[in-house]
Amino acid sequence: MKVVVSVSFILCFAFSVLIVTALVQRTHMFGSDEYHVRVINGFTDNSSVPLIIWCSSEEMDLGGRALQEHDDFSWIMRLNFWSSNNMKCTMKWDITRKSFDAFKASRDTQRCGLHRLCSWRVTQDGFYFSNDEVNWRKDFIW
Repeated sequence: MKVVVSVSFILCFAFSVLIVTALVQRTHMFGSDEYHVRVINGFTDNSSVPLIIWCSSEEMDLGGRALQEHDDFSWIMRLNFWSSNNMKCTMKWDITRKSFDAFKASRDTQRCGLHRLCSWRVTQDGFYFSNDEVNWRKDFIW
């Protein structure tokens, strides 16, 4: 009887630790905390000068890309309890440069919507955000 109680207690404790670890790490066991982030070159005429993008966070560096008209750069952000959950991008167009938070968990977990889509369209007059790539809202200028 004592052995059965001990084994039951150990199993309950192990299962509790597993559940807490899964919740803290936000693993796929209970659903995904993945956000699809996309930055689109929305310039209408930059065939001679590409839009340069470089994105990084405290944990990783996604590197840089040269985006021609309508090209995009996309990645998946996975929320993690132990990290900043932010991705900052620097955009360069000709001599103009602007850094912005392409993904910031405290701001974007709600506004990216049910589909967890966080899209940016960068144009000559500013940076537009959308969570459906149909309705765009201007967030800021260069």
